[in-house]
Amino acid sequence: MFKNKTVWIIIAIVAILFFWVKGVYNDMVIKNEEVSKAWSQVENQYQRRMDLIPNLVNTVKGYASHERETLESVVKARSEATKTTIDPTNLTAESLKEFQSAQGELGAALSRLMVVLERYPDLKANQNFSELQAQLEGTENRIATERKRFNEVAQSYNTYIRQFPNNLLSGTFGFQPKAYFSAEAGAEKAPKVEF
Repeated sequence: MFKNKTVWIIIAIVAILFFWVKGVYNDMVIKNEEVSKAWSQVENQYQRRMDLIPNLVNTVKGYASHERETLESVVKARSEATKTTIDPTNLTAESLKEFQSAQGELGAALSRLMVVLERYPDLKANQNFSELQAQLEGTENRIATERKRFNEVAQSYNTYIRQFPNNLLSGTFGFQPKAYFSAEAGAEKAPKVEF
């Protein structure tokens, strides 16, 4: 009689452990997929920006062809930014920093282009340019929103896998913390705009 109770207690403990491990593992998978989905949205917005740049550059060429150096820097920065990609399953601080750096250089080149364009009132009056500029500004806002959402989802995931006792299972199953977007060096200073 006593052995029969012991067997049932052991079976119950094993069943409870199994369902607990299964539940925690599945939650980690779901949260990891949410991070990948959020990262895809970030990439989607960066791609939208990449797609707008050739149209913007071509529109500007007609008005400000002597600003060749600025236009070439935008095209070059776009080319470099498209070379830098990240596998969502390997969102390390180093890979995210490299990606962010390439995108930051493109953003800086676009900012320089916008400053140069302030010198051309005819261009600002051009309907195509105005629409492209508005789309680009909207895209920059979308990028900021998606980066913020990515950081929130990554924080939720990182917190979950680091909490006790989940941390015992996350290491066992290979769930690693995800990196965050952070401000670029010098972002705390306001940009100096000169005309």
